[in-house]
Amino acid sequence: MLTAMGAIRRDPLQYLNSVWSEYGDVVQFPIPRPPSYLVNEPGAVRRVLVGNSRNYGKSTIQYKALSLVTGEGLLTADTATWRRQRPLVQPAFHHETLDAVVGHVTTATRRVIADWSALPDGSIVDADEYMMHAALEVVGHALFGTDLSTDARTLTTATLDALDVVIARARVPLSPPSWLPTPGNRKLSRSVAKLDAAVSRMLMQREGQARGDSTGVDMIDLLRSSRDESGASLSEEEIRNEIVTFIVAGHETVASALSWAWSLLARNPEIQERVAAEADRVLGSRPGTLANYRELTFTKAVFDETLRLYPPAWLITRASLGEDELAGHHIPAGALIIMSPYLLHRHPAVWADASRFDPDRFLRPFERDAFIPFGAGLRLCIGRDFANVEGVLMLAELARAFRVSPLTPEMPEGAPLVTIRPQNGSPVRISRRG
Repeated sequence: MLTAMGAIRRDPLQYLNSVWSEYGDVVQFPIPRPPSYLVNEPGAVRRVLVGNSRNYGKSTIQYKALSLVTGEGLLTADTATWRRQRPLVQPAFHHETLDAVVGHVTTATRRVIADWSALPDGSIVDADEYMMHAALEVVGHALFGTDLSTDARTLTTATLDALDVVIARARVPLSPPSWLPTPGNRKLSRSVAKLDAAVSRMLMQREGQARGDSTGVDMIDLLRSSRDESGASLSEEEIRNEIVTFIVAGHETVASALSWAWSLLARNPEIQERVAAEADRVLGSRPGTLANYRELTFTKAVFDETLRLYPPAWLITRASLGEDELAGHHIPAGALIIMSPYLLHRHPAVWADASRFDPDRFLRPFERDAFIPFGAGLRLCIGRDFANVEGVLMLAELARAFRVSPLTPEMPEGAPLVTIRPQNGSPVRISRRG
């Protein structure tokens, strides 16, 4: 047991992979409380997330640790709270709002293009850093009508520092209470204070706009004006929690996927050239549109294949509210169910040659139930379409402007934090096209 705990703390993803490889699709861990199961059988995963989702809640150590940063926002809230929140936030992600998202993606991407164009050909850039800043800029403008680019480094650092502490707490059964001034808790407190300060600045800015210069309705307006079925509005704390949730989840996940995409494209030049050729054909020299996004079928396949190999949300946990049966195994009430899209996306019964980067697999029929980078069922990530539009258009616009090549043949090592991040960034060598 002690050996297993050490392996979990060192590299939880590798540990889960080894357990799955040795024991199969449903494994009970030798932990007395709560009874804990790794579930990687495709039908059983679907039952937890879709078929019998009402039997599984989010009251798990993973989400409780994350709530120290986000509060009980949409990502971490358990069932009853989530059911109240979801309809209040949903309008910010309606399909008609995606047109506005496209413009913000273009602006952020053009900023990256300008920065890279100022460098001599052959320069080395950390694609991970640039994608983090660009994704934060998109989230700020698209969801909050706020320019976060000047705060990008502070907010990115605060987010990653806070998530480091979250991961440390989630990997051990007992953690010191959050009020105890341990080094980890002090780090978390500093990071959350920076995120709270950014939220306060947004809300103060909005107060000024409300006095006569408001330029449209965004998530802040929706959160302030929404009412639930009883007519109650969100409290200031609930508004803060939703904003922090989307600052953290809305940029860190997309940026992680884009970072891996550039590392993969750098090591697969023929696929990179196909993306650039499609971007030239569909976009020409014009900024991308939502209609263009739908035409970028191969670039979308590249983004999907990246999400298959490196799903940002690599771990999903649920707590069983009642008894159930998964893949022939009895699951008691109160059990912890551990699922990993990273492992499911490599299941040999579903994915042929699963470890190979092969975007063309998404141009053929595939098992959609076994592809869950954004979760599934009622709690499917609310920002899925937002993330897809952002990721695909950003890849296309940058690929038609620059060619990237790797520094080493090997892919960067992945660090399984809240998302799977390249451990030492995504350094690539860039050169202009044309």
